[in-house]
Amino acid sequence: MDGDGTAHMWRFAQCFGDKGEVDDITEADIISTVEFDHTGNYLATGDKGGRVVLFERNEMKRGCEYRFYTEFQSHEPEFDYLKSLEIEEKINRIKWCKRQNYAHFLLSTNDKTIKLWKVFEKNLKVVASNNHHDEHQQPLPTPIDTSALRLPRMLNQDKIVAAVPRKIYQNAHAYHINSISINSDGETYISADDLRVNLWNLNISDQSFSQCLDLFRMFLHLTIPRHVDIKPVNMEELTEVITAAEFHPINCNHFMYSSSKGTIKLADMRESALCDRHAKQFEEEEDPTNRSFFSEIISSISDVKFSRDGRYILSRDYLSLKIWDVNMESRPLRTIPIHDHLRGKLCDLYENDCIFDKFECTWSGDGSQVMTGSYHNYFRLYDVHGTTPEITLQADKSAFKAKKIGAAPGKGVGKANGLKKDALAAAEQIDFNKKILHGSWHPRENTIAIAATNNLFLFSSV
Repeated sequence: MDGDGTAHMWRFAQCFGDKGEVDDITEADIISTVEFDHTGNYLATGDKGGRVVLFERNEMKRGCEYRFYTEFQSHEPEFDYLKSLEIEEKINRIKWCKRQNYAHFLLSTNDKTIKLWKVFEKNLKVVASNNHHDEHQQPLPTPIDTSALRLPRMLNQDKIVAAVPRKIYQNAHAYHINSISINSDGETYISADDLRVNLWNLNISDQSFSQCLDLFRMFLHLTIPRHVDIKPVNMEELTEVITAAEFHPINCNHFMYSSSKGTIKLADMRESALCDRHAKQFEEEEDPTNRSFFSEIISSISDVKFSRDGRYILSRDYLSLKIWDVNMESRPLRTIPIHDHLRGKLCDLYENDCIFDKFECTWSGDGSQVMTGSYHNYFRLYDVHGTTPEITLQADKSAFKAKKIGAAPGKGVGKANGLKKDALAAAEQIDFNKKILHGSWHPRENTIAIAATNNLFLFSSV
């Protein structure tokens, strides 16, 4: 433990994106998702322009440093003529499939369509020699016998990284897709929208298992069709929507989904084909004395994550992080306040729509810490057991400038607890247009990737 009481000292490591003084940011440049792969050697980002950018670990450098790998256009804007609805190209989620050969496979989704991409390195070859002659050279003599023939030879000229869509999964969601999660069996995945969770087989793109239960026998040799559908017969009776979903990291038959009512439901696919009956429900009863007009909005869960061993659940609502034990449904093990200093400004946040911001959360690779974002480009790290103080960092361009000129660690570089808490609590000084919604933690090391508008920041502990 360091002298200031923190277990780790974090520092700014890298920044990808615009580092200039003047911002010329278009809506399409804003990063909308960040995801490390299972090894941590590769990192993917998706943006509102439908692009996916991949980074690879730079083995030539010491420490955890990354370099550009490839970029491709994953989604294009579309128009649903039946519903007169524009479908944005924005990438909502990216999930890496576990690597099994020389190629990478990853899923990316916008509001309606999921794509499985294959990314691989390809050698470009050219003919090095043959029996033809160049126009500036003397013609080659006619070979007298076959021994004088020169066989064409191919040489590698260059190596490129190619990305091709292998499968396209579409026409299964009536509402916007908010989550995708790959099963531990490596063969199936789920996708969730406001009212439905669909189960897919990675090898079958023209039908999800929940679209038609009559196909049960047809797909029985692959997997049993399961899904969740909370759409009421009368839409006026709708009281909640699905906000996030994730497969259990070990048990391939379990997955969870969260709702706008602040509940988390654990479904067991062995019980029935239609998983409308949850196996467990995690919910904390609200104190009636604290109830207000904003109670339901701020209790809506924006993200849920299983710990690596599947024993604990991390959830994020607008004002707090909660850590749940899978074996205890009545209340969380720990509730961590994030935006307590904003409780008095909920009316203003409602007026400017910030109260509907969906912050993500994530576990560290060893499960000892959790991380989530906040406003003014702050993001915070917490010890799961609460034995060490929280660490507040800022993803800001001044971090890049400070490192470039050799400045001492401070506010811009992201020194642990370098920001005064009373400054954080001064809500009137907070820029609500700067927000850390998306981040990912390296699976094996203390390295964090943070999306801040159109910039990708990497922080590491030392």
